[in-house]
Amino acid sequence: MASFSSMKHSISLGLLLAILWWCLSGYPKPLLLGLGAASVVFTLWFAHRLDVVDHESHPVHISGALLAYWGRLTVEILRSSAQVIGTILSPKPAIAPYFLRVKVGQPSDLGKVILGNSITLTPGTVTVLVNGDELLVHALSPVSGEGVSQGDLDRLIPADCERQA
Repeated sequence: MASFSSMKHSISLGLLLAILWWCLSGYPKPLLLGLGAASVVFTLWFAHRLDVVDHESHPVHISGALLAYWGRLTVEILRSSAQVIGTILSPKPAIAPYFLRVKVGQPSDLGKVILGNSITLTPGTVTVLVNGDELLVHALSPVSGEGVSQGDLDRLIPADCERQA
């Protein structure tokens, strides 16, 4: 018999797949709804057969905090976009690409991956390497790298990324 944690992950993955299928198809016809439900059930069965449904592949335990993080990340992306646009459109652009090393405050691998991807999503910066508790980041200008070096995104990441469900 499956554990409660496994069932929780399976149910949330099934709901996520069903919502994604619905958003991508957009047709409420009975045949398509039946095919969509069958594909979700088959995908869940296949995922269980491969034993890939767990707290790492589908982190339900951080879903609420992750939604809040996505909102704050969106604000950071918009802010960085405005900075990059301002830099590009200025008469004398202050483009001075450089690499910086940043200490990571995230204890888990999941937190480090979220941070690295968030830095890369933010215009003007790209995470090049994750090495232990340090990131190598390429920045377009000192303004772009300022938020990364101060750890703004690192502090935004949900604290319970390492918690096991």
